Amino acid sequence: MSARSDRFSFQDLVAEASAGVGARPTRLVMTTLGTVLGIGSLVVTIGFAQTAAGQIARQFDAVAATQVVVTPGEAQAGPNTTVATARLPWDASERVERLAGVVDAGLLAEVDTTGLEVTSVPVNDPAQAPTLPPAIVATSEGLLDAVRGSVVTGRYFDAGHDARADRVAVLGAGAAERLGVNRVDRQPSIFIGGMAFSVIGIVDDLQRRQDLRDAVLIPLGTARADFQTEAASELQVRIDVGAGPLVAEQAPLALDPNAPDTFDVAAPSGGSDLSRNVQADVNVIFIILGVIALLGGGLGIANVTTLSVMERVGEIGLRRALGATRRQIAGQFMVESVIIGLLGGLIGSALGVLSVIVVSVVLQWTPIVDPLLAIVASLLGAVVGLLAGLQPALRASNIEPIAALRGA
Repeated sequence: MSARSDRFSFQDLVAEASAGVGARPTRLVMTTLGTVLGIGSLVVTIGFAQTAAGQIARQFDAVAATQVVVTPGEAQAGPNTTVATARLPWDASERVERLAGVVDAGLLAEVDTTGLEVTSVPVNDPAQAPTLPPAIVATSEGLLDAVRGSVVTGRYFDAGHDARADRVAVLGAGAAERLGVNRVDRQPSIFIGGMAFSVIGIVDDLQRRQDLRDAVLIPLGTARADFQTEAASELQVRIDVGAGPLVAEQAPLALDPNAPDTFDVAAPSGGSDLSRNVQADVNVIFIILGVIALLGGGLGIANVTTLSVMERVGEIGLRRALGATRRQIAGQFMVESVIIGLLGGLIGSALGVLSVIVVSVVLQWTPIVDPLLAIVASLLGAVVGLLAGLQPALRASNIEPIAALRGA
């Protein structure tokens, strides 16, 4: 008996199962379709979950995860007094921009204009209602990009204006409205403490520092020359997503290698906790939907395999009479189910990935599909087929040869 069993090898088992699967092509297509829909739904739902979560995370990251702010450290000098323990170097922007992950950097300094009038007319106009003058802020040329601002009209000042201490100014949109300046093509001037500054541009949409919308911006070199500004107060840094921890560690060293601890750095973590939580919730919802669809495909395989056993009772009895063992009969139906499941898994996985890519391109999203997902989904089809064929295979193995032949 063992010698007879040895002659029926695994290759023979696969050949018999393949012949059984291919004997009814119409039924094969219908059975495979259930698995294709199940696996395809699973891949599509998880792929869309990852893609949608990626879009959500990108929105969070664009708002919160690309900004680093460096300020001088402070120490308590009295009950209500603090003093700076360090100074930001005037070339802080250039130093930090050399670091990996840094996109733009800009330096800011508050300008003390106490007692100085800021106006768009050179003389006192009794008819003009008194207003609170806008703040004066000195910046480096890279600040606009660092705070994600945009030029409404004109231009922003450059390194040349800074080096020459030119008396030029860029107005925030709010300050321009207050000062009555709405165009720069005629080179309008504003007056700060009686000194004329040429307005070369108007800016708006300063996402990182909305308060600058109501300020007058001048070059750092001009602030140092005309207003004796002694130190910068803040360094705004725009970084790549995920570079926060690295920049937070290296920026103080770049600013002062001997005393990096004297700077305070506000930097985002490597990822947004909120975006990760949203992604996890979306994944759970879509995975549940995919599993439900996959169960439908598995039930389809089980039903068709059971029907196949009932239709092939005579064949099973004949094979048992010729010496086939219960194990071989069960193995054949198990392999048939695995082949159907694997075939459906491969087709469903390919169609699922293709669907995610096509829909993402139409919506102008970035498709995100883990390659491992496609492989696991294909193998999952085989696993579903294996589980779905288990009960019908056991039923087939229990058919007695005499009863089968009598029924046939």
